[in-house]
Amino acid sequence: MNITLAYDQYLAIHRYKYLALYHALRAAILEGTLPGGTQLPSTRSLAMHYDLSRGSVSQVYEMLLADGYVRTVTGRGTFVSEDSFGSTSGDIKRKNMALVEAAEVAGGGSASETAALPLSAWGERLLARPTPLYEKRSKNVVSFLSSGLRMEHFPYSEWRSALSYAGGKEGGLLQSTCPPEGDEGLRKAIAAHLRITRGIRANAEHIVLFSGSMQGIVILTQLLLDAGSAAVVEDPGFHGIRRAVEINGGRLLVGKLDDSGLIPEDWDARLLFVTPSRQFPTGVVLPLERRRTLLEWAQRHEAVIIEDDYDSEFRWSGRPIEPLKALDRGERVVYVGSFSNTMFSGFRLGFAVLPPSLVKPTIAAKALYEPLPVGLLEQRALARFMNTGGYGRHLRRMTRIYGERGRILRTMLSKQLKELFELLPGDAGLQVYARWLRSREEFVAFRAAALRSGTDFRDALLYQVSPGEPAACFAFAHLNAVELEEGIKRLLLAWEDVQSAT
Repeated sequence: MNITLAYDQYLAIHRYKYLALYHALRAAILEGTLPGGTQLPSTRSLAMHYDLSRGSVSQVYEMLLADGYVRTVTGRGTFVSEDSFGSTSGDIKRKNMALVEAAEVAGGGSASETAALPLSAWGERLLARPTPLYEKRSKNVVSFLSSGLRMEHFPYSEWRSALSYAGGKEGGLLQSTCPPEGDEGLRKAIAAHLRITRGIRANAEHIVLFSGSMQGIVILTQLLLDAGSAAVVEDPGFHGIRRAVEINGGRLLVGKLDDSGLIPEDWDARLLFVTPSRQFPTGVVLPLERRRTLLEWAQRHEAVIIEDDYDSEFRWSGRPIEPLKALDRGERVVYVGSFSNTMFSGFRLGFAVLPPSLVKPTIAAKALYEPLPVGLLEQRALARFMNTGGYGRHLRRMTRIYGERGRILRTMLSKQLKELFELLPGDAGLQVYARWLRSREEFVAFRAAALRSGTDFRDALLYQVSPGEPAACFAFAHLNAVELEEGIKRLLLAWEDVQSAT
């Protein structure tokens, strides 16, 4: 086993080679580079590697053994000791000694005094608005937070067949590449799907694929928004869009909402983000008259509208809603979609249908981040999955399943928690938006009690530009009927706890 040590750095400090090797090994153990249980190379191998005699390396191992850093096993070799730094006090000792080692190599001075490296204005804005932490959930918690979708209904056999087809005979297709905008076959399949299901006159040459829709939104924001320029965002709205604008140095203009969605105004801006088919997070649908007003605004101000159609594939009732892109005659709308909700959460693939004038700059920007698209095998497999009808069948099946779960949740919320929440109407999407009917203080107490009872839901404050009325978002696609019932039962117990405490 070969290991890499900071030998040359310690050789510049210590006169003798065996001392340099000793300190390099000790530092690697203290820093955790060589974790407990790691077998060290034989004395012969290490002697050859660092141009030392076997006797010198044996002396180093004996010094480490005497200090408790390693242990020997007869007939097997020398191993890093597992228990030297296993306790809490040992961990502190490890960190403190590692700092001493680092300072020694650096030529003196405390490691804690190291100056922070300067960041660009973009980097400072990024740190000022940290990314929401990944939420790891306990198994015994019934969580109404949006979650990775369960896979028991996923058509594995069809997907495996598509993956096998995409690999080609003897893996020939795996050796080929494609342009930054993504696989042409998949872009054609997406265009055909959108023409039928969304009424969008899409062409493959106007579609660019991204590693998730959020990457597309960030790149488009960088292309279209100068620092200091204004962008209109919905309030409440997706916090990722807000972050993209702010980190790019843009100014937020708040787009107010009512029960019909975004209220059009004569904004002094050249970029608007909107979720018209199903407003995020409230779920309301933007009326046709307002859609036309937004298109007129964009034409008048020479502005661009980025339409995020994040989960409108799942509709339970009513006629399909025409996207803004389908109504756009002035080529002012960018339509952004994603496969993360319709396939599985780890399938990070998004796309944008672009006006012709934005195709070339978007491809150039995408090439800067990814000269060669990632997940090419998955792209080609998805094209096969769509072209053979498997994707359409999968959508119809999941629409039935998710629709039933959504109806169960709405029924239970409206009957058992009607004193607490008012549900906004919705016939699509994978979560329910509910306005809180009591005081803000009671909402805070209720959410804390819910966590204690073993359930959780999303506080809509996350999506608000400025604090508004208390509200909750209940995701349901990942929960079956039994789990939904148990979650509501726990919410009822949480409210009883709040009442008993007042």
